[in-house]
Amino acid sequence: MVDIRQTLQYANYLSSLGWTVERIDGVNYFVRKLPLIGSILKIQRPEKIDFDTIDKLCLKYRVFQVILEPNLTSIVESTSDHNLLLHHGFKLSKSPYLPSRTLQIDLTQSQKEIEKGFMRNIRTGIRRGKTFPIKSYSTPQELETFHNSWKKSVKLTRFVPPLIDLINLRKSFPDNYSLFLASHNISGRIIGGVIFTRCLHESVNYVYGFMSKEGRTSLTHASLLYQGILWGKKMNCKIFDFEGIYDDRFPNKSWLGFSRFKKSFGGTEVLYPGCYTKLSLLNNLGQI
Repeated sequence: MVDIRQTLQYANYLSSLGWTVERIDGVNYFVRKLPLIGSILKIQRPEKIDFDTIDKLCLKYRVFQVILEPNLTSIVESTSDHNLLLHHGFKLSKSPYLPSRTLQIDLTQSQKEIEKGFMRNIRTGIRRGKTFPIKSYSTPQELETFHNSWKKSVKLTRFVPPLIDLINLRKSFPDNYSLFLASHNISGRIIGGVIFTRCLHESVNYVYGFMSKEGRTSLTHASLLYQGILWGKKMNCKIFDFEGIYDDRFPNKSWLGFSRFKKSFGGTEVLYPGCYTKLSLLNNLGQI
């Protein structure tokens, strides 16, 4: 299955963030130039791994580090594949950049079958959420309102992408390739929001979500996520991807809470090999 990081839409988004994008034989290679020390080369969930192309790009952009996160179909979790990566100078990182474990719902099921996997708290949240209006946001002005509400809803220590990133995300995933939703209380104030992107007809990906104190109390986040699932079915996508849950191979305890919430929707856990890195420039000094 094609990963969203390998779509033209995602390539356009990374380009808007300052990355140089090389698309070779259907694979996205992302290069970030850094002052003085060279560049970083990032390849995320490719359908195939071409070590010759990686080496050529390392020389072209004076890459000092390669970040490679294999897809399930490109590198299977086996000793031989692991050894192949080691043979090419890669090593398994202790901190993956992409979620190494995720949860996916099969959207080819009927709506009734999908709902059978929901736990009671999710059903309650969806039922309560029907009393809170849900609106979509798409224009720069609407996204600014969305962004301001996001900042007001979370603690200062929580990461909130800059407004320009949200605008660029919407531009890169236009029309029915992205969905920005927000739930509102009786007075019309935003109490929660979610962002989804679509990967062709393969998947709908849960990108971001936020919730105010009022939103958490009313459990409206369940209703917002449910709208993303319904949108995925409407777009004839195969899966809904929650884009990350807790992985005890790379433990991050801050992920435990929202992982329990995501698991309340049912679905199937998917495990990825992790992240492999290589200090390229040091290994190629003699060739540059």
